Parts: sequence; C-alpha cells; structure tokens
Amino acid sequence: MTRTAAPTDAATDTDTGGTATDGASTDGAAATDLTPAQAFDALYAYAAPALVRQAYLLTGRRELARESVERAFQLAWQRWPEVAVDRDPAGWVRAAAYEYAMSPWHRLRLRHRVPEPPPAALDDRRLLSVLLNLPPVYRRTLLLYDGVGIGLPETAAETEASTPAAANRLLYARAAVARRLPELAEKEELRRRLAELGGTERLRTAPKPVVVRSGSERRARRWTRAAIAFTVLIIGSTAFTLHTAPDHYEAPQAPATKVPGVPPRSGPAPLSAGDLELRAKLRGMFGEGPERLLPQSR
Repeated sequence: MTRTAAPTDAATDTDTGGTATDGASTDGAAATDLTPAQAFDALYAYAAPALVRQAYLLTGRRELARESVERAFQLAWQRWPEVAVDRDPAGWVRAAAYEYAMSPWHRLRLRHRVPEPPPAALDDRRLLSVLLNLPPVYRRTLLLYDGVGIGLPETAAETEASTPAAANRLLYARAAVARRLPELAEKEELRRRLAELGGTERLRTAPKPVVVRSGSERRARRWTRAAIAFTVLIIGSTAFTLHTAPDHYEAPQAPATKVPGVPPRSGPAPLSAGDLELRAKLRGMFGEGPERLLPQSR
C-alpha cells in the first residue's frame, strides 16, 4: 500500500480545458491511503481531459492529442514510484504529454501528412492557425503561461529555459498573436480565447485508466522481451567472434617486388597446332604394355 495524496485543485485560474491549473496540490488533511492503481486513476480522472485539449492546441491534431496523453500516462504508470512522490504529478504527466505531442518524428507518419479538418468557427480557425505558426517552444511557453496559468519560473523550468528566456519567448508569442489578431492584444482576452478554443472543440478523450494501465504493462513486457532478445543476440555474436577470431598476430605479406639481375621465370612454350597433332598421333600408335618399349622391325 502506497500513501499518496489525492490531487486537488491548486488554483481557480482558467486553463484550456475550462478546469483549474494542472498543478496537483494537497489539502494537508486530505491525505488518504490509496493503492497505486487508485491513486493513478484519480490523477488520470483529474488531469486527462484538460491535457487532451492542451495537446490539441499544441498540435492541431485531435488523434495525436489523445495519443499523446495516453502515452504520457502509460509512462507515468511505468514510473509510478517516481511520479507518486513528485511534487506535481499532474505537471510530470503534462510535460511527458507535451514532449510526445511535439516530437518532430510525427512528421514521418503517413497519417500526419494529411491535414485534419479545422475548427468550425472562423475565430477558432484563425487563432489555431496563429498558434501553429509559432515556433514549437514559443507555442508551448504561451500555452503554459496564458493557457494553463502556471507561473513564469515554472514555465521556464518545464521548457528547460532560464526565466528571462521564457519571458522573452512569451513576449514574442504574444506579439505574434497580436499582429495577426489585434483583438487578442490584451492578455486577459487571450487567456479567455485559449480556454474557449480548447473547451469548445470536440475531442475524443483517452481511454479509461484501467485500459491505460494494462497497455502500459503490455508495452513494458514487450520492451523487456526485446531487451532480453537483443542482449542474447549481442552475447551470441560476441561469443562467435571470440571463437572465430585469430588468437595470434600474423604479419601481412610484403608486396612482391622485382629483384634486379635475376632473369624472369620462364617455362616451355605452349604447343603449336602441329605439336598437338603429333602428340595425338604418337599416343595413338602404341598399345598398352611392355611392347610399347620394344623397337619395331622394318
């Protein structure tokens, strides 16, 4: 039995899903004894819906947003002893979901080469287009600070940047949005529109937590088997190499060189057509046995 605090709302600032900030804090007296599965399910129910909407704002793809959240929670279940004692478990999962969603390797997938249908509302399409045109790290900084509502130091830490760098990225992103959409120059209006865009779009949420946990365990087993097979392959190839490799040094032979003063090696000249005919005639004249050695009388 693992003692884990049930996640509660840390603030009432709106985020992209219309819920509270993703930081999972405790009420102090609300700590209860939960099994690891129960604690994971509580965290999943608390954070998954908002994370799907946030991942959609990062990628503009509905299925990728759902897949990112599912993979992030699968990773969290694999590392649950680490996540359970983290100061912000929801933030841990959020960072994993963002990293997966913004991975450049998705561009190589066939289904991601086909654009998805944009939002129905014109204002939502314009805002999403502006967001997707931002560099990924600027888009993530803007979403964390103005969309999710976490502080600037926390935003800098999650984006692996210094606080001044995160501030400059935030100002650049806001200015880029204001140039395309002047009505969103005020940060309060921008935050409201981010929340509306994430909340009004119909998104398929990730599967149930029990499905996520079972999928995580299957993936862990597959990776374990693959690691064992790879290790056996390395050991076998190493043993084969040790068995077949030479056990002593053999100096390479020097290239051939011509020795001065020595005539070239020669042999008998090839037989001509007449010589071949005479040899065949001689071989056919004599029979077998000692009589071949006796002279013929004439």
